[in-house]
Amino acid sequence: MQTKRQIQQLLASAGVRPNKRFGQHFLIDLNLMRLLVDSANIDNNDIVLEVGCGTGSLTGELIERAGMVIAVELDRTLAGIAKSSLANAENIELINTDILENKNNLSPTVISALESAREKYNGRVLLVANLPYNVASPTMLNLVTGPVAADAMYVTVQKEVADRMTAVPGSGDYGTLSIFLSVAGDVKTIRILRPTVFWPQPKVDSAMVSFFRKEEKFRRIENIDCFSETVNLFMGHRRKTLTACSRLARGRLAKINNWPEIFERCCIDPTKRPEQLSSEDYIAIANLCCSSLA
Repeated sequence: MQTKRQIQQLLASAGVRPNKRFGQHFLIDLNLMRLLVDSANIDNNDIVLEVGCGTGSLTGELIERAGMVIAVELDRTLAGIAKSSLANAENIELINTDILENKNNLSPTVISALESAREKYNGRVLLVANLPYNVASPTMLNLVTGPVAADAMYVTVQKEVADRMTAVPGSGDYGTLSIFLSVAGDVKTIRILRPTVFWPQPKVDSAMVSFFRKEEKFRRIENIDCFSETVNLFMGHRRKTLTACSRLARGRLAKINNWPEIFERCCIDPTKRPEQLSSEDYIAIANLCCSSLA
């Protein structure tokens, strides 16, 4: 792990400074880095995905514990620094790319690396990272739904993202991320992080959050694509009633003509708003939608 001074020296040697466009804020509290890694209970047969590895500060600790580390860094200069710092490690694949192929899907290169690692290691797939703000939510959503699903995630994110991860129905932070994490496992805030533990200091608080996947919960969803379409339909119009939302259905869901029956069978009041429904409600609705389309 690297101190603030060491990170500053590495960047100065490369003639660069933290890039605001990439949201670069380096976690410099070594005790908090250890807490993040210790919380993950990494085994030497686990595969760890680190998104935004920066200069390789956290990465160095991960490779000491994991079977394989897939480290992703968008910034070419930082990727070069990390590659040089970790040159002697044999259990790391450092990928200089955007974790997202577009705004919604994981990079095929990263997916391929994770799938290849799975052929050699039979432990868990873990996301352990100081996640860049602009990719945090879509990255975690993809690691819930697949094609490569994470068994657990241990991340630092801006506090507003952490609030969305742990939000309950009816709250202002409740949304798509809350629903997907809830249907797939359990989420817990480990610690709130003040700006002073990062360099440069962000203007907002952050949080360390864990997600533990429970496959028995996720298996209640009959069709993940139909579930995603259902959640996106309703949460895309969260202030409207369920009845009003159903009239705005597009794609496959537009073929459904028995919405009142679906709401009745789920014992859901159609005058409710989408933000009031629990993840269990969304599973019930989506499964009946799936049956209606069969």
